[in-house]
Amino acid sequence: MNALAKMDDAAQLQQEQNQFSQLSTHYDKKYRTGWFRMHGEPRPCFTPTLLSEIASYFSSVKQDMRLSQGQKYDYLVLASDVDGIFNLGGDLGLFANLIEQQDADGLLAYAVSCIDVLYANMSHLDSDLTTIALVKGDALGGGFESALSSNVLIAEKGAKLGLPEVLFNLFPGMGAFSLLSRKIGASKAEKMILAGKLYSAEELYEMGVVDILAEPGQGEWEVYRYIEKSNKNANSHRAMRQVKDACSAVSYDELLTITKIWAESALKLQPRDLRMMQRLVHRQSSKTDVLASANV
Repeated sequence: MNALAKMDDAAQLQQEQNQFSQLSTHYDKKYRTGWFRMHGEPRPCFTPTLLSEIASYFSSVKQDMRLSQGQKYDYLVLASDVDGIFNLGGDLGLFANLIEQQDADGLLAYAVSCIDVLYANMSHLDSDLTTIALVKGDALGGGFESALSSNVLIAEKGAKLGLPEVLFNLFPGMGAFSLLSRKIGASKAEKMILAGKLYSAEELYEMGVVDILAEPGQGEWEVYRYIEKSNKNANSHRAMRQVKDACSAVSYDELLTITKIWAESALKLQPRDLRMMQRLVHRQSSKTDVLASANV
């Protein structure tokens, strides 16, 4: 058994014994594809634990790529383990507590942990691989941003995506403007952010935000259809990814500057804004409970 095969077996065993509490991972050896599925708790949002586990998973993938001389992964797929929900975005309960305490350092630390994983995904871990997001349910705020950070965004019909932060007098500060601008232009990105509305996957596909539109329940099939198509013309797809990186680059410094503005803006929210934020937390929790009950 060669070294790469041994590594594959070890990785699969580790994933079967999954060390994460809010992230499920799987390695598809045939397609050299890593899947990582989110299930943040107590709500399917970007909890500090989930962010830390994604960062840890990325580190393990980068290590595997180094040890295998780039032969371990061709694709990474970000998805969800929660039926009907991709990710509901930032941890609003945590936000509200930090804002009430005027904890500027805590807010910025959380925001930086968000852009760290977003930038890693957007830059495909500084490796020769392609990142894919599979959205099969609601992707709100930071959930939408994380999907946008992938090289390829696949969404099932009926999924809802949007940036509701304006509802509590804030803005999505972890990459939305930068990532949307490079897809649909700065003017349309600003209008989308300030509208605060939800869009269907179908609408976003027509706008050019969603790359591949899947029928309900066919998301995974579309992921593998894309992989097989890409593998047939691997050199062309790799070159185009490099061209997009060069022509539509978003730097880490840009993300950091924006997220500092976000943290400063968050500290200026008024009690009425925080009440709206708490109402959204309650709605998120209620929706999660309803979906969980429906799947019992």
